Amino acid sequence: MNRREFLKGSAVAAAFAGAPAILRADGAKREFKIGLVGCGGRGRGAMANIIEAGKIAGFGIKPYAFADAFMDRAKSAAEHFGADAKFAFAGCNAYKKVLELPEVDIVILATPINFRSVHLMAAVKAGKHVFEEKGVAVDAPGVRLHVEAARLATEKKISIVAGTQRRHQRGYRLQAKALAEGVVGPVIAGNVYWNGSVPWVKERAEGMSNRDYLCSNWLNWNELSGDHIVEQHVHNIDVANWFIGRYPKSALCFGMRARRYTGNQYDMFSTDFDYGDNVHVHSMCRQIDGCHGGVFEVFRTLDGAVISGGSGRIRKGGGNIDLSGDFMSENPYVVEHVDLLRSIAGEGPYMNEAEQCALSTACAIMARESAYTGQMVTMDDILKNASSPVYGKACTPTPTDFEGEADVPMPQFGDGKFPLPGAPWRGFKS
Repeated sequence: MNRREFLKGSAVAAAFAGAPAILRADGAKREFKIGLVGCGGRGRGAMANIIEAGKIAGFGIKPYAFADAFMDRAKSAAEHFGADAKFAFAGCNAYKKVLELPEVDIVILATPINFRSVHLMAAVKAGKHVFEEKGVAVDAPGVRLHVEAARLATEKKISIVAGTQRRHQRGYRLQAKALAEGVVGPVIAGNVYWNGSVPWVKERAEGMSNRDYLCSNWLNWNELSGDHIVEQHVHNIDVANWFIGRYPKSALCFGMRARRYTGNQYDMFSTDFDYGDNVHVHSMCRQIDGCHGGVFEVFRTLDGAVISGGSGRIRKGGGNIDLSGDFMSENPYVVEHVDLLRSIAGEGPYMNEAEQCALSTACAIMARESAYTGQMVTMDDILKNASSPVYGKACTPTPTDFEGEADVPMPQFGDGKFPLPGAPWRGFKS
């Protein structure tokens, strides 16, 4: 047997060619080995969710490899899920070690958001199917890289499901089906809100490097999380895009920082998303303790219907419209993994949600940049308009900066300095 024949007939061939380790409709494959990149709470949660999904869908799930910026978290996760500790890897390059393992079939990407696009492209090139948490980029270059990776995945028939779990929730699916079939609609206006408090803060320990501090307190730094409009509110924005059936052309937003003492994010944003054809959505998000809260979406249609997102109901003419659809009613955090497994096995429709999640993330970035600068920002500024200051603006330190041996620099803003729109008041004229 020559080298070409050997490669063609071995597992090495798949890795060498970057082809998926499991092809769709491979009926003999009933157990999937999972690699987890990012072993924090959401990463561990996603691993537990895919284990439960395997039980529902009839697939064996074997937690296999773990990567995190911190070794104690990688080893703890490996121990928790009963995996061999030799497959626990640490550092900002550790994802590469997981992707190099030919045994890994599916990789869960749950690191801070700034790493997502780089990790997705690497996973697709390695031929791994992917579950990725939302949002998926912190800047316009990251969005474009993510779209590129999504399209490459389609070419290679790699399945990708994103953590926008509302798209896998029965109530939302029933409403989306009614809109798609013209039972009501189209949507002409909406309100999407995520108002709550700061989820958590990690203090900087004495002697901690910039890299370790930013990775541990990532939620509070724009360069790592994209600000909470990207990290959190993207869920609601994604529902608006889904129900309207297209993405906004522009965003005009204002916001401010009032209460935070760590990181460099804003506390609140208020955005007008213009979808064209006189369709506007008001978006509001806030993270301040002790304030009125609420996480919801409401849409109004041309024929007078009111849709409360996720309720599974549509009100019209003083009553509810009967909705029907063959959708799972289980926990949507589990159902999204069921859908991924069935896509991989060819037992359900092929799923690749990476591009739609990237474009919903782009909407949140549009709004954030509008608030930071005081200017209107368009989708073309993110995707096409190379002359726009937003197009080439990369948050620094970048993902590749974190992979270097030297410590990363602290972000430009922080320690009492924050991005402010416009110019100071000019004062009285003498």
